[in-house]
Amino acid sequence: MKIIVAISKVIDGNMSNSIDKADRKIVANRKSFLAKNKIDIDQTTKVAVVYNKENYCNYREVFEKDKGKGILFDDIDAADALVAREINHALFLPIADCVGAVIFDPIKNILMVSHLGRHSLEQNGGYKSVKFLHDNYNCQPAELLVWLSPAPGPDVYPMHAFNGRSIKNVVFHQLQLAGIIPKNIDDDSADTSKDLSYFSHSEFLKGNRIDDGRFAIVAMMYD
Repeated sequence: MKIIVAISKVIDGNMSNSIDKADRKIVANRKSFLAKNKIDIDQTTKVAVVYNKENYCNYREVFEKDKGKGILFDDIDAADALVAREINHALFLPIADCVGAVIFDPIKNILMVSHLGRHSLEQNGGYKSVKFLHDNYNCQPAELLVWLSPAPGPDVYPMHAFNGRSIKNVVFHQLQLAGIIPKNIDDDSADTSKDLSYFSHSEFLKGNRIDDGRFAIVAMMYD
């Protein structure tokens, strides 16, 4: 089994607007980005994250019937992470200033894409993502492979609940506490607050970027 993990950049266009409605331009951007990575929009399910709730560690599996949901319309229930066990089922997560984590079990062929933001991490979301895979699919943490999206650095996006550490540092810590082996983590170390190749919502709000937007991480298992 092989896996695709791809991260969009500003050149690929905005992958979500501020109220997360898939307007025509955003759908076109998503379709183009996915096609560039040999993924069809109709085989993709979006991780739909919302903030008007108390639990930010809500995870669930998606199936054949869920392919295409959330990509063209807001027609999928919110979740902080999705799991797919079918090949050729892509999971797509737009990102503002959080970390998108792809977690893959190469033994059992199980794929998770998890949204690890401030709210999730304050509820131990990195650890709980791995625990969900272990408890529900008997995935062994030491066998899991992880890919992490770029994120802003601690000087502009400190995690106050974690003594000002960077969001990426907190993610690493929680994943390793869950049993992930450090050498199995593939980290994109780009700082989105400084690297203009990526959107940064927080930098836009500070007036440091002309355009607001979201980049995205997508992952899919294939033969």
